[in-house]
Amino acid sequence: MIRSSQSAAKKNRAADKGDRIVIGKAGAPHGVRGEMRVIPLTDFPERFQELEHVYVGDELMDVEDCWYHKQFVIMKLKQCPHREAAALLTGKLLYVDKSEAMPLEEGEYYTFDIIGLEVFDLEGESLGFVTEVLKTGSNDVYVVSRKGQAKQILVPALKAVVKEINVPEGRMVVDLPEEA
Repeated sequence: MIRSSQSAAKKNRAADKGDRIVIGKAGAPHGVRGEMRVIPLTDFPERFQELEHVYVGDELMDVEDCWYHKQFVIMKLKQCPHREAAALLTGKLLYVDKSEAMPLEEGEYYTFDIIGLEVFDLEGESLGFVTEVLKTGSNDVYVVSRKGQAKQILVPALKAVVKEINVPEGRMVVDLPEEA
């Protein structure tokens, strides 16, 4: 299964976005005191309650308060004292460092762990690299592309098809059904 999941010196560094994961998107302001609606983009919406800091775009900000309202998380940031300041953040993505990713059960992977894996068939032939993960509702589908080729292979994320995922080695082994 895939899950989509500080010191002053840390605040001052411009962290590489490759070292961060997206957890939400800033929506419209909520009220007049600088609160904003956040659209959660994580399988762990409860994580917002624990946040002390969050990157909004490229800027690290301090979380003052956070609560849930309907399908949104309402967040108050110290750097947003009024509605107009919160409005300037609308549409920006919210990130946390990868080191703050929620722990997963064995056999579960984050999308960012899957994208970039080299995919091999049972004979050891490279089929390409995972470039995208499609969320279909019933099961995820891995889009496998080979450099210089337009044709993509769609691999259903099923135990009958995906035989091995080895994130540290950057590889996936699949047993694709025969084409008709």
